[in-house]
This record gives sequence, C-alpha cells and structure tokens, in this order.
Amino acid sequence: MSEVSTIQVNFGRPMPIFPLNTVALLPHTVLPLNVFEERYRQMVADALDGAGQIAMAVFEGDRWMQEYHGRPPIRPAVCVGQIIQHHKFPDGRYLIALQGVCRARITYELPPSVDVLYRRAMLEPVGIGDTEEEEDRLTEHREHLSAMLATPPLTDLRDSPEILMALSEQEVPTAAILELLTLRYMPDQRFRYNMLQEGDPVARAKMVETEMGRLRHLLEAAAPQRAVDWPKGMSWN
Repeated sequence: MSEVSTIQVNFGRPMPIFPLNTVALLPHTVLPLNVFEERYRQMVADALDGAGQIAMAVFEGDRWMQEYHGRPPIRPAVCVGQIIQHHKFPDGRYLIALQGVCRARITYELPPSVDVLYRRAMLEPVGIGDTEEEEDRLTEHREHLSAMLATPPLTDLRDSPEILMALSEQEVPTAAILELLTLRYMPDQRFRYNMLQEGDPVARAKMVETEMGRLRHLLEAAAPQRAVDWPKGMSWN
C-alpha cells in the first residue's frame, strides 16, 4: 500500500474518465475491470502508452441509463487509478487491475473529439498532504476503530480479523484502512461518494466511525433473532 504515495500524477494534462453508476474505487484499493466497449478499449490502450492512469468517475442522477453511450452528466469527485496489471485478449478486450492513487476533482471536461472515443477532463488534486502528519492526526481514530472491531458483534464481520491485523501493523496507513472499511462494509452509494469527495482524512475517519457504530447497533438488534441451534442460514420466524 505504501507504493501508492510514490506514483506521480500529472494534473497539467487531460485525464481519461471512466464513469460508472457506483463508487467502485478509492485510494489504496484495487479494482478489477473487464474492458470490452470500443471506447474504453481505446482508453486503456492509450493509457498504457502513457502514464497508465485512468480517473474513475460517477454518473450524476439517472440519465446515464438512457444516455449511457453518449455523455451523460458525471459528478465532480473522481479517484485517479494506476493500471498495475493488464491482459489483452485476442478479441481486443482487456482485463486490468486498477489501483487507487488519489482523490481529485474535475475542473472541466474536454469537448468531444473525432479521434478520441472516450471522455477526458482536467483535474485538480483533493486532500493530498504530508503522509506522516496525516498519520499523526489519525492515531486516535485508528485506536478507536481497533477497539470497535475487537468487540462483539463487529468481531463477527467477515474479514474483521484481517482488518484488525492490518490495524496492528503500523506500516499500513490508517487512510488505507478507512478506504477498505468503506468498500467492504458500507454499500450506501451516498456515503461512498461523500467519502470520495472528502479531502480531510480526519473527517473521513469520523464518517467511518459513525457508520461502524450504526453497523454495530444493527447487528446488536439482529442478535436476538439468531440461535445457535437453528438450521444454517434459517430462523423459525
């Protein structure tokens, strides 16, 4: 995860934009993509000839369902990703792994071009600061999250032991764990987009703590409906 900080992003050049209807990538996380549309095959090929970077964006509203093959509105917050693995199939499709590098914001989108099938935009960085200072500011929140995940019922969450282990490893940035918790346990797209657009790591930590608290209360409320002698996956209600 520490390699993310060594990747350079040139904000002085247009960035390819790959919009989806969900927030699928955050910094420090990895997104596998099966790229089969012609415009996105061209995007990947061009990216691989350059810095290997693509900005994952989010559609604004529902117009994308009717205008998907056009240029439906997109929201300003994006995550810049680095292609860390790729494979090109004989039919031209790509299978890529995209590693989230940093948050950014669209300042303006370039007009359509005859030669470029995909969308491009100029970006500005969001929330890029001193890593050591950021980690110091997050110490208290890291400890709080560790205590939460070490206490039932959050101990029953899938992958909670692995996340607790990551929290115990000081070389794993707290910011990376916040992104992991968001994508692993928080499917609400409004929350994910708020996390994507928030540049302050402390604000993001507070948001994640609040959501983990809500998840804990939900699990506590559901606990009386469980019984160890029920058939697996069933209740008698």
